[in-house]
Amino acid sequence: MRIVLMDESHVAAIAELEKLCFHDPWSEKSIATELSSKLSLWLVAMEDDTLVGYVGSQSVLGESDMMNIAVHPEHRCKGIAKALVTTLVAELAARGNHSLMLEVRPSNAPAIALYEKMGFSQVGRRPNYYRNPKEDALILRKEWHI
Repeated sequence: MRIVLMDESHVAAIAELEKLCFHDPWSEKSIATELSSKLSLWLVAMEDDTLVGYVGSQSVLGESDMMNIAVHPEHRCKGIAKALVTTLVAELAARGNHSLMLEVRPSNAPAIALYEKMGFSQVGRRPNYYRNPKEDALILRKEWHI
């Protein structure tokens, strides 16, 4: 597996993975607009020519927000999500950022466990953040020194 910067050739596969993994998926058009945003950094995990996962972020004034992360169900539990987040943090740090925040469903125990192992801690909660199904979001944050 290799992790590379997202480019135009990955957009359709990311949109398909969004549909597979989320109740409210981002559209192909929304994903494509991230390519032209100076605030965005999206990475994809590739096995040969197959996109198996991705992570997207936006950064402002040294602080970053993880927009989405997904790994194809057939490729989960192989360390892909951890590799994506680890690479994202390294890339963000190299670009001068010092923190990463994300929202996660309280019911997503595997994701929460991964984030905690990676040094994220809960800093808040957003009531009724998710719609389908309706659920709060835990706000997690990781900081590092550059």
